[in-house]
Amino acid sequence: MLRIHEYFLFTLHKLSFLLNLFELSLKLKGFSIRKAKLALKAIQKKSDSEFNTYIKTKKKDIVNYHLKHNSFYKSFAKDANPLDWNTVPIMSKKDLQQPLVTLLSNRFSTKNIYIDKTSGASGHPFIFSKDKFTHALTWSIIMDRFSWFNLNFNSTKQARFYGIPLDRKGYYTEKLKDFISNRYRFNVFDLSDEALENWLIDFKRKPFFYMNGYTSPIVQFAKYLRHKNIILKAICPTLKACVVTSEMLFKDDKQLMEKQFGIPVINEYGASELDLIAFENTNGEWIVNSETLFVEVLDENNNVLPNGEEGRLVITSLYNKTQPFIRYDIGDIGVLSQKSTPKKPILEKLIGRTNDMASLPSGKKAAGLTFYYITKSIIEDDGNVKEFVIVQLKLDTFKIYYVSDIDISQNKMTMIKNEMENYLENGLTILFERQTALKRLKSGKLKQFSSLIYPNK
Repeated sequence: MLRIHEYFLFTLHKLSFLLNLFELSLKLKGFSIRKAKLALKAIQKKSDSEFNTYIKTKKKDIVNYHLKHNSFYKSFAKDANPLDWNTVPIMSKKDLQQPLVTLLSNRFSTKNIYIDKTSGASGHPFIFSKDKFTHALTWSIIMDRFSWFNLNFNSTKQARFYGIPLDRKGYYTEKLKDFISNRYRFNVFDLSDEALENWLIDFKRKPFFYMNGYTSPIVQFAKYLRHKNIILKAICPTLKACVVTSEMLFKDDKQLMEKQFGIPVINEYGASELDLIAFENTNGEWIVNSETLFVEVLDENNNVLPNGEEGRLVITSLYNKTQPFIRYDIGDIGVLSQKSTPKKPILEKLIGRTNDMASLPSGKKAAGLTFYYITKSIIEDDGNVKEFVIVQLKLDTFKIYYVSDIDISQNKMTMIKNEMENYLENGLTILFERQTALKRLKSGKLKQFSSLIYPNK
Protein backbone atom coordinates (compact mmCIF):
# COMPACT_ATOMS: atom_id res chain seq x y z
CA MET A 1 0.00 0.00 0.00
CA LEU A 2 2.88 2.33 0.86
CA ARG A 3 4.48 1.69 -2.51
CA ILE A 4 1.24 2.59 -4.29
CA HIS A 5 1.05 5.82 -2.28
CA GLU A 6 4.69 6.65 -3.09
CA TYR A 7 4.06 5.95 -6.78
CA PHE A 8 0.99 8.25 -6.69
CA LEU A 9 3.06 11.06 -5.17
CA PHE A 10 5.80 10.50 -7.73
CA THR A 11 3.26 10.67 -10.58
CA LEU A 12 1.81 13.91 -9.21
CA HIS A 13 5.30 15.37 -8.93
CA LYS A 14 6.10 14.35 -12.51
CA LEU A 15 2.83 15.84 -13.75
CA SER A 16 3.53 19.09 -11.89
CA PHE A 17 6.96 19.23 -13.54
CA LEU A 18 5.43 18.80 -16.99
CA LEU A 19 2.74 21.40 -16.37
CA ASN A 20 5.41 23.99 -15.46
CA LEU A 21 7.82 23.05 -18.22
CA PHE A 22 7.47 26.42 -19.95
CA GLU A 23 8.41 28.47 -16.87
CA LEU A 24 11.17 26.00 -16.06
CA SER A 25 12.65 26.49 -19.54
CA LEU A 26 12.75 30.28 -18.96
CA LYS A 27 14.46 29.78 -15.62
CA LEU A 28 17.08 27.44 -17.09
CA LYS A 29 17.92 30.08 -19.71
CA GLY A 30 18.58 32.62 -16.96
CA PHE A 31 15.27 34.49 -17.13
CA SER A 32 14.09 34.87 -13.53
CA ILE A 33 10.36 34.57 -14.14
CA ARG A 34 9.53 34.33 -10.42
CA LYS A 35 11.38 37.58 -9.66
CA ALA A 36 9.70 39.27 -12.63
CA LYS A 37 6.22 38.15 -11.55
CA LEU A 38 6.79 39.53 -8.04
CA ALA A 39 8.01 42.84 -9.49
CA LEU A 40 4.97 43.05 -11.76
CA LYS A 41 2.58 42.45 -8.86
CA ALA A 42 4.29 45.19 -6.84
CA ILE A 43 3.84 47.64 -9.74
CA GLN A 44 0.18 46.73 -10.18
CA LYS A 45 -0.56 47.26 -6.48
CA LYS A 46 0.43 50.94 -6.64
CA SER A 47 -2.33 53.50 -6.19
CA ASP A 48 -3.03 56.03 -8.96
CA SER A 49 -0.91 58.72 -7.28
CA GLU A 50 1.89 56.25 -6.59
CA PHE A 51 1.74 55.13 -10.20
CA ASN A 52 2.20 58.68 -11.49
CA THR A 53 5.36 58.96 -9.41
CA TYR A 54 6.49 55.52 -10.58
CA ILE A 55 6.22 56.48 -14.26
CA LYS A 56 8.06 59.79 -13.80
CA THR A 57 10.83 58.09 -11.84
CA LYS A 58 11.28 55.22 -14.30
CA LYS A 59 11.42 57.61 -17.28
CA LYS A 60 14.11 59.69 -15.61
CA ASP A 61 16.04 56.63 -14.44
CA ILE A 62 16.19 54.90 -17.83
CA VAL A 63 17.42 58.08 -19.57
CA ASN A 64 20.01 58.62 -16.82
CA TYR A 65 21.17 55.03 -17.08
CA HIS A 66 21.78 55.08 -20.83
CA LEU A 67 23.39 58.53 -20.78
CA LYS A 68 25.83 57.15 -18.23
CA HIS A 69 26.42 53.61 -19.51
CA ASN A 70 25.65 53.58 -23.25
CA SER A 71 28.07 55.27 -25.67
CA PHE A 72 25.60 55.13 -28.55
CA TYR A 73 22.94 56.93 -26.52
CA LYS A 74 25.44 59.50 -25.17
CA SER A 75 26.08 60.53 -28.75
CA PHE A 76 22.50 60.20 -29.94
CA ALA A 77 20.93 62.11 -27.03
CA LYS A 78 23.77 64.47 -26.17
CA ASP A 79 21.39 67.36 -25.41
CA ALA A 80 18.89 65.30 -23.38
CA ASN A 81 18.04 66.42 -19.87
CA PRO A 82 16.50 63.56 -17.83
CA LEU A 83 14.48 66.13 -15.87
CA ASP A 84 12.95 67.63 -19.04
CA TRP A 85 11.23 64.93 -21.11
CA ASN A 86 10.78 67.28 -24.09
CA THR A 87 14.57 67.41 -24.55
CA VAL A 88 14.76 63.62 -24.98
CA PRO A 89 15.05 62.93 -28.74
CA ILE A 90 12.77 60.63 -30.75
CA MET A 91 14.50 57.54 -32.11
CA SER A 92 13.44 55.40 -35.06
CA LYS A 93 14.20 51.92 -36.32
CA LYS A 94 16.71 53.36 -38.77
CA ASP A 95 18.74 54.71 -35.84
CA LEU A 96 19.07 51.15 -34.52
CA GLN A 97 19.97 49.46 -37.80
CA GLN A 98 23.62 48.99 -37.00
CA PRO A 99 25.80 46.23 -35.51
CA LEU A 100 24.34 45.20 -32.15
CA VAL A 101 27.65 45.50 -30.30
CA THR A 102 27.67 49.25 -31.00
CA LEU A 103 24.32 49.63 -29.22
CA LEU A 104 25.09 47.71 -26.02
CA SER A 105 25.53 49.36 -22.65
CA ASN A 106 28.57 48.79 -20.43
CA ARG A 107 28.74 45.42 -18.65
CA PHE A 108 26.66 43.75 -21.35
CA SER A 109 27.89 41.51 -24.14
CA THR A 110 26.23 39.17 -26.60
CA LYS A 111 26.90 36.36 -24.11
CA ASN A 112 24.78 37.63 -21.20
CA ILE A 113 21.69 39.10 -22.87
CA TYR A 114 18.60 38.06 -24.82
CA ILE A 115 18.99 38.61 -28.59
CA ASP A 116 16.34 38.41 -31.30
CA LYS A 117 15.37 40.11 -34.55
CA THR A 118 12.24 41.83 -35.80
CA SER A 119 10.20 40.28 -38.60
CA GLY A 120 10.79 43.14 -41.02
CA ALA A 121 7.08 43.79 -41.52
CA SER A 122 7.76 47.53 -41.18
CA GLY A 123 10.40 47.49 -43.90
CA HIS A 124 13.15 48.05 -41.32
CA PRO A 125 14.27 44.70 -39.85
CA PHE A 126 17.02 44.74 -37.25
CA ILE A 127 18.58 42.72 -34.45
CA PHE A 128 17.79 43.87 -30.91
CA SER A 129 18.59 42.89 -27.35
CA LYS A 130 17.13 42.92 -23.84
CA ASP A 131 18.68 42.27 -20.47
CA LYS A 132 17.48 39.01 -18.99
CA PHE A 133 15.28 40.58 -16.31
CA THR A 134 13.52 42.74 -18.91
CA HIS A 135 12.84 39.67 -21.04
CA ALA A 136 11.44 37.89 -18.00
CA LEU A 137 9.20 40.91 -17.38
CA THR A 138 7.96 40.63 -20.97
CA TRP A 139 6.85 37.06 -20.36
CA SER A 140 5.31 38.05 -17.02
CA ILE A 141 3.19 40.69 -18.75
CA ILE A 142 2.09 38.22 -21.43
CA MET A 143 1.17 35.58 -18.84
CA ASP A 144 -0.71 38.17 -16.80
CA ARG A 145 -2.79 39.33 -19.77
CA PHE A 146 -3.53 35.81 -20.99
CA SER A 147 -4.68 34.91 -17.47
CA TRP A 148 -7.55 37.41 -17.88
CA PHE A 149 -9.10 34.68 -20.04
CA ASN A 150 -7.77 31.72 -18.00
CA LEU A 151 -5.12 30.96 -20.62
CA ASN A 152 -2.01 29.36 -19.13
CA PHE A 153 1.20 28.74 -21.07
CA ASN A 154 2.07 25.82 -18.80
CA SER A 155 -1.17 23.87 -18.87
CA THR A 156 -3.51 24.92 -21.72
CA LYS A 157 -2.97 23.61 -25.25
CA GLN A 158 -2.46 26.25 -27.94
CA ALA A 159 -3.32 26.05 -31.63
CA ARG A 160 -0.56 28.25 -33.05
CA PHE A 161 -0.84 30.14 -36.35
CA TYR A 162 2.62 31.59 -36.94
CA GLY A 163 5.32 31.12 -39.54
CA ILE A 164 8.35 28.91 -38.93
CA PRO A 165 11.98 29.13 -40.16
CA LEU A 166 12.72 26.75 -43.01
CA ASP A 167 16.38 26.17 -42.17
CA ARG A 168 17.07 23.00 -40.16
CA LYS A 169 18.30 24.70 -36.96
CA GLY A 170 15.55 27.32 -36.88
CA TYR A 171 12.86 24.78 -37.69
CA TYR A 172 13.78 22.34 -34.94
CA THR A 173 14.36 25.16 -32.43
CA GLU A 174 10.77 26.32 -32.95
CA LYS A 175 9.50 22.76 -32.76
CA LEU A 176 11.23 22.33 -29.40
CA LYS A 177 9.68 25.60 -28.19
CA ASP A 178 6.29 24.32 -29.33
CA PHE A 179 6.72 21.14 -27.30
CA ILE A 180 7.82 23.02 -24.18
CA SER A 181 5.01 25.56 -24.56
CA ASN A 182 2.28 22.94 -25.13
CA ARG A 183 1.37 24.25 -28.57
CA TYR A 184 0.66 22.75 -32.00
CA ARG A 185 1.78 24.78 -35.01
CA PHE A 186 -0.29 25.17 -38.19
CA ASN A 187 1.37 25.99 -41.51
CA VAL A 188 0.25 29.54 -42.40
CA PHE A 189 2.03 29.47 -45.76
CA ASP A 190 -0.51 27.02 -47.21
CA LEU A 191 -4.10 28.27 -47.11
CA SER A 192 -5.50 25.97 -49.78
CA ASP A 193 -8.85 24.27 -49.16
CA GLU A 194 -7.02 20.97 -48.71
CA ALA A 195 -4.76 22.48 -46.03
CA LEU A 196 -7.70 24.11 -44.23
CA GLU A 197 -9.56 20.79 -44.27
CA ASN A 198 -6.55 19.21 -42.54
CA TRP A 199 -6.69 22.02 -39.96
CA LEU A 200 -10.29 21.07 -39.33
CA ILE A 201 -9.31 17.44 -38.80
CA ASP A 202 -6.68 18.52 -36.26
CA PHE A 203 -9.31 20.44 -34.29
CA LYS A 204 -11.50 17.35 -34.23
CA ARG A 205 -8.67 15.24 -32.84
CA LYS A 206 -6.82 17.55 -30.44
CA PRO A 207 -8.14 19.19 -27.23
CA PHE A 208 -7.10 22.78 -28.05
CA PHE A 209 -7.89 25.32 -25.34
CA TYR A 210 -7.15 28.45 -27.40
CA MET A 211 -5.95 29.74 -30.76
CA ASN A 212 -3.10 32.23 -31.11
CA GLY A 213 -1.43 33.79 -34.12
CA TYR A 214 -1.49 36.06 -37.13
CA THR A 215 -4.85 37.54 -38.03
CA SER A 216 -4.97 36.84 -41.77
CA PRO A 217 -4.64 33.00 -41.77
CA ILE A 218 -7.11 32.73 -38.90
CA VAL A 219 -9.59 34.88 -40.84
CA GLN A 220 -9.18 32.54 -43.81
CA PHE A 221 -9.92 29.57 -41.58
CA ALA A 222 -13.11 31.31 -40.37
CA LYS A 223 -14.19 31.91 -43.98
CA TYR A 224 -13.59 28.24 -44.77
CA LEU A 225 -15.73 27.23 -41.77
CA ARG A 226 -18.48 29.58 -42.95
CA HIS A 227 -18.38 27.94 -46.37
CA LYS A 228 -18.65 24.50 -44.70
CA ASN A 229 -21.33 25.77 -42.30
CA ILE A 230 -19.30 24.59 -39.28
CA ILE A 231 -18.92 26.13 -35.81
CA LEU A 232 -15.44 25.23 -34.58
CA LYS A 233 -16.37 24.88 -30.92
CA ALA A 234 -18.98 22.27 -31.87
CA ILE A 235 -16.22 19.96 -33.06
CA CYS A 236 -13.60 21.11 -30.52
CA PRO A 237 -15.58 21.70 -27.29
CA THR A 238 -12.44 22.38 -25.23
CA LEU A 239 -11.82 25.62 -27.20
CA LYS A 240 -12.26 28.78 -25.09
CA ALA A 241 -10.66 31.77 -26.87
CA CYS A 242 -8.75 33.09 -29.89
CA VAL A 243 -5.92 35.64 -29.61
CA VAL A 244 -4.89 37.44 -32.81
CA THR A 245 -1.79 39.57 -33.24
CA SER A 246 0.73 41.20 -35.62
CA GLU A 247 -1.79 42.18 -38.33
CA MET A 248 -4.78 44.52 -38.41
CA LEU A 249 -8.03 43.09 -37.07
CA PHE A 250 -11.06 44.62 -38.77
CA LYS A 251 -14.43 44.71 -37.03
CA ASP A 252 -16.24 42.55 -39.60
CA ASP A 253 -13.44 39.95 -39.51
CA LYS A 254 -13.71 39.78 -35.74
CA GLN A 255 -17.46 39.27 -35.97
CA LEU A 256 -16.96 36.52 -38.53
CA MET A 257 -14.39 34.72 -36.38
CA GLU A 258 -16.47 34.90 -33.23
CA LYS A 259 -19.46 33.52 -35.10
CA GLN A 260 -17.63 30.64 -36.80
CA PHE A 261 -15.37 29.76 -33.87
CA GLY A 262 -18.04 30.16 -31.19
CA ILE A 263 -15.52 31.78 -28.81
CA PRO A 264 -14.30 35.31 -27.90
CA VAL A 265 -11.67 36.82 -30.22
CA ILE A 266 -9.04 38.84 -28.32
CA ASN A 267 -6.96 41.55 -29.98
CA GLU A 268 -3.27 41.73 -29.05
CA TYR A 269 -0.77 44.41 -30.12
CA GLY A 270 2.92 44.02 -29.48
CA ALA A 271 6.44 44.50 -30.82
CA SER A 272 9.16 41.94 -30.25
CA GLU A 273 11.81 44.60 -29.60
CA LEU A 274 9.65 46.19 -26.90
CA ASP A 275 7.00 44.14 -25.17
CA LEU A 276 3.32 43.35 -25.31
CA ILE A 277 1.94 46.85 -25.96
CA ALA A 278 -1.83 46.40 -25.62
CA PHE A 279 -4.21 43.54 -24.90
CA GLU A 280 -8.00 43.45 -25.04
CA ASN A 281 -9.67 42.80 -21.69
CA THR A 282 -12.94 41.01 -20.95
CA ASN A 283 -14.83 44.31 -21.37
CA GLY A 284 -13.51 44.81 -24.91
CA GLU A 285 -11.07 47.56 -23.90
CA TRP A 286 -7.60 47.53 -25.46
CA ILE A 287 -5.49 48.02 -22.32
CA VAL A 288 -2.02 49.49 -22.86
CA ASN A 289 0.90 48.00 -20.95
CA SER A 290 1.73 50.83 -18.55
CA GLU A 291 3.75 48.63 -16.18
CA THR A 292 6.87 48.31 -18.34
CA LEU A 293 6.22 50.80 -21.16
CA PHE A 294 5.42 54.49 -21.49
CA VAL A 295 3.31 55.18 -24.58
CA GLU A 296 2.88 58.63 -26.14
CA VAL A 297 0.95 59.89 -29.18
CA LEU A 298 2.86 62.60 -31.08
CA ASP A 299 2.12 64.84 -34.04
CA GLU A 300 4.46 65.40 -37.02
CA ASN A 301 6.42 68.00 -35.02
CA ASN A 302 6.91 65.63 -32.05
CA ASN A 303 4.41 67.45 -29.87
CA VAL A 304 2.40 65.30 -27.45
CA LEU A 305 -1.23 65.09 -28.53
CA PRO A 306 -4.14 65.01 -26.08
CA ASN A 307 -6.00 61.73 -25.63
CA GLY A 308 -8.55 61.21 -28.39
CA GLU A 309 -6.36 62.61 -31.19
CA GLU A 310 -4.63 60.53 -33.85
CA GLY A 311 -0.85 60.49 -34.09
CA ARG A 312 2.39 58.52 -34.12
CA LEU A 313 2.86 55.98 -31.36
CA VAL A 314 6.15 56.61 -29.56
CA ILE A 315 7.13 54.13 -26.86
CA THR A 316 9.71 53.97 -24.08
CA SER A 317 10.89 50.70 -22.57
CA LEU A 318 11.23 51.55 -18.89
CA TYR A 319 13.47 48.62 -17.96
CA ASN A 320 15.70 47.55 -20.85
CA LYS A 321 19.30 48.35 -19.90
CA THR A 322 21.18 46.55 -22.67
CA GLN A 323 20.19 49.06 -25.34
CA PRO A 324 17.92 52.12 -25.33
CA PHE A 325 14.37 52.10 -26.61
CA ILE A 326 13.58 55.60 -25.38
CA ARG A 327 10.91 57.66 -27.16
CA TYR A 328 11.06 55.04 -29.90
CA ASP A 329 8.84 55.73 -32.91
CA ILE A 330 7.50 52.26 -33.60
CA GLY A 331 6.07 53.33 -36.97
CA ASP A 332 2.39 52.94 -36.08
CA ILE A 333 -0.44 55.46 -35.97
CA GLY A 334 -3.01 55.25 -33.19
CA VAL A 335 -5.34 56.98 -30.75
CA LEU A 336 -5.46 56.79 -26.96
CA SER A 337 -8.94 56.94 -25.47
CA GLN A 338 -10.04 60.04 -23.58
CA LYS A 339 -10.92 57.67 -20.72
CA SER A 340 -7.22 56.78 -20.34
CA THR A 341 -5.35 57.34 -17.07
CA PRO A 342 -1.59 56.96 -16.46
CA LYS A 343 -2.21 53.61 -14.77
CA LYS A 344 -4.83 52.43 -17.27
CA PRO A 345 -4.18 53.81 -20.75
CA ILE A 346 -6.65 52.52 -23.34
CA LEU A 347 -5.75 52.17 -27.02
CA GLU A 348 -8.92 53.29 -28.77
CA LYS A 349 -7.73 52.71 -32.31
CA LEU A 350 -4.71 51.37 -34.20
CA ILE A 351 -4.86 52.89 -37.67
CA GLY A 352 -1.81 51.46 -39.41
CA ARG A 353 1.85 52.06 -40.09
CA THR A 354 3.42 55.40 -41.00
CA ASN A 355 5.36 53.69 -43.80
CA ASP A 356 2.08 52.43 -45.28
CA MET A 357 1.03 55.87 -46.50
CA ALA A 358 0.01 56.33 -50.13
CA SER A 359 1.17 59.49 -51.93
CA LEU A 360 -1.19 60.66 -54.70
CA PRO A 361 -0.68 62.81 -57.85
CA SER A 362 -2.31 65.84 -56.19
CA GLY A 363 0.12 65.71 -53.28
CA LYS A 364 -2.48 64.27 -50.95
CA LYS A 365 -1.52 61.41 -48.66
CA ALA A 366 -3.73 58.62 -47.35
CA ALA A 367 -3.24 55.68 -45.01
CA GLY A 368 -2.95 52.55 -47.13
CA LEU A 369 -5.09 50.48 -44.79
CA THR A 370 -7.92 52.96 -45.12
CA PHE A 371 -8.59 52.28 -48.78
CA TYR A 372 -7.68 48.65 -48.24
CA TYR A 373 -10.72 48.66 -45.96
CA ILE A 374 -12.85 50.47 -48.57
CA THR A 375 -11.98 47.78 -51.11
CA LYS A 376 -12.51 45.03 -48.54
CA SER A 377 -16.08 46.13 -47.90
CA ILE A 378 -16.92 45.57 -51.58
CA ILE A 379 -14.66 42.76 -52.63
CA GLU A 380 -15.52 40.19 -49.96
CA ASP A 381 -19.29 40.45 -49.64
CA ASP A 382 -20.04 37.31 -51.66
CA GLY A 383 -17.31 35.08 -50.20
CA ASN A 384 -15.58 34.59 -53.57
CA VAL A 385 -12.37 36.46 -52.74
CA LYS A 386 -10.36 34.71 -50.03
CA GLU A 387 -7.51 37.18 -49.60
CA PHE A 388 -6.14 40.27 -51.30
CA VAL A 389 -3.39 42.86 -51.02
CA ILE A 390 -2.96 46.31 -52.57
CA VAL A 391 0.34 47.51 -54.07
CA GLN A 392 0.96 51.07 -55.24
CA LEU A 393 2.93 50.84 -58.49
CA LYS A 394 2.96 54.55 -59.44
CA LEU A 395 1.54 57.77 -58.00
CA ASP A 396 -1.70 57.17 -59.88
CA THR A 397 -1.64 53.36 -60.21
CA PHE A 398 -2.66 50.69 -57.71
CA LYS A 399 -2.80 46.95 -58.26
CA ILE A 400 -5.01 44.55 -56.33
CA TYR A 401 -3.69 41.00 -56.14
CA TYR A 402 -6.36 38.57 -55.02
CA VAL A 403 -7.06 34.87 -54.47
CA SER A 404 -10.51 33.62 -55.50
CA ASP A 405 -12.38 30.77 -57.12
CA ILE A 406 -13.47 32.93 -60.07
CA ASP A 407 -12.44 36.30 -61.48
CA ILE A 408 -13.86 39.45 -59.90
CA SER A 409 -16.73 40.74 -62.02
CA GLN A 410 -16.34 43.87 -64.12
CA ASN A 411 -19.15 45.44 -62.10
CA LYS A 412 -17.20 45.01 -58.85
CA MET A 413 -14.03 46.33 -60.43
CA THR A 414 -15.93 49.48 -61.42
CA MET A 415 -17.43 49.82 -57.92
CA ILE A 416 -13.96 49.56 -56.32
CA LYS A 417 -12.48 52.14 -58.70
CA ASN A 418 -15.36 54.54 -58.03
CA GLU A 419 -15.09 54.15 -54.26
CA MET A 420 -11.34 54.70 -54.32
CA GLU A 421 -11.78 57.85 -56.38
CA ASN A 422 -14.56 59.07 -54.07
CA TYR A 423 -12.31 58.70 -51.07
CA LEU A 424 -8.97 59.63 -52.66
CA GLU A 425 -9.15 61.56 -55.93
CA ASN A 426 -10.13 61.19 -59.60
CA GLY A 427 -7.89 59.85 -62.33
CA LEU A 428 -6.55 56.77 -60.53
CA THR A 429 -5.75 53.56 -62.38
CA ILE A 430 -6.82 50.41 -60.54
CA LEU A 431 -5.50 47.08 -61.85
CA PHE A 432 -6.52 43.58 -60.80
CA GLU A 433 -4.62 40.30 -60.91
CA ARG A 434 -5.95 36.97 -59.75
CA GLN A 435 -3.41 34.61 -58.16
CA THR A 436 -3.46 31.12 -56.67
CA ALA A 437 -1.72 32.29 -53.48
CA LEU A 438 -0.40 35.56 -52.07
CA LYS A 439 3.23 36.09 -51.23
CA ARG A 440 3.82 36.37 -47.50
CA LEU A 441 6.76 37.72 -45.53
CA LYS A 442 9.30 35.21 -44.24
CA SER A 443 7.60 35.44 -40.85
CA GLY A 444 4.30 34.33 -42.36
CA LYS A 445 2.62 37.73 -42.06
CA LEU A 446 0.61 39.21 -44.92
CA LYS A 447 1.47 42.82 -45.79
CA GLN A 448 -1.93 44.19 -46.76
CA PHE A 449 -0.68 47.39 -48.39
CA SER A 450 2.73 48.34 -49.76
CA SER A 451 4.11 51.04 -51.99
CA LEU A 452 6.78 50.53 -54.64
CA ILE A 453 7.28 54.29 -54.82
CA TYR A 454 8.92 54.53 -51.41
CA PRO A 455 9.84 50.90 -50.60
CA ASN A 456 12.37 51.88 -47.94
CA LYS A 457 10.42 54.72 -46.40
